[in-house]
Amino acid sequence: MRNIIKPLLLIFIILSSSALYAQTADEILAESDRRQVFESSVSSGEIQVKDRFGIKVSTFNAWSNGADETLLEFTSTAERGQKILKTEDSIYLYYPDAEEIIRMQGSALRQSMMGSDISYEDMTGGNDRLSQYKTSIIGEETLNGRDCWILSLEAKTRTVPYPKEKIWIDKSNYIVVKGEYSTKSGRLLKEMEVLETMTVGGRAIASKSRISDKMKSDSETIMSISDIKINVEIDPDIFSLDELSW
Repeated sequence: MRNIIKPLLLIFIILSSSALYAQTADEILAESDRRQVFESSVSSGEIQVKDRFGIKVSTFNAWSNGADETLLEFTSTAERGQKILKTEDSIYLYYPDAEEIIRMQGSALRQSMMGSDISYEDMTGGNDRLSQYKTSIIGEETLNGRDCWILSLEAKTRTVPYPKEKIWIDKSNYIVVKGEYSTKSGRLLKEMEVLETMTVGGRAIASKSRISDKMKSDSETIMSISDIKINVEIDPDIFSLDELSW
């Protein structure tokens, strides 16, 4: 009898320990959000848009202060000097030719950014999805060699860009490596897939991603970060409307 009880007891202990340390969907999502936000960052990169007309490449510099403040300034010839400013949930555009600042509101937020598959609304989601979505783990999958949790997110509020999200989170570094973004009824609106990653400050971040707007035909956008510095000193005035037109 003792020979039977000991193995059973060992199995019970192992299963109990596994259950004790298993992460919930909320914990996984919170850790994923936490790892993608730095105190501050300065970066550069490009947005490559592929559609039936060909390929267009726009380059940019970006400054971020936490999750709430971001400034993009385009440096490519055709868009040089154009800026996009995010302050909390507000988006402002500046066009140097018109010397005009425009606040994006309502349906205008769903417009394409620089002709890409990224909308201005995509920039408003923030990094506190736990307060915005109900989460659940719906499976696990190995995706391009990455062991992932698959999470389902259902919106608690109407203020989010997508009522439903299905995301694949890499178990090793908590990066969202794939996302499917849908309407409340389940109609697929947009897809995202991480193509490359880099390590910054001991954390992995997406350095190259492909975004596809399913409302467009024959279109995809590749967004790449070529250089990034984190936790650097940034003049807070660059995120002000007064400085946007300079």
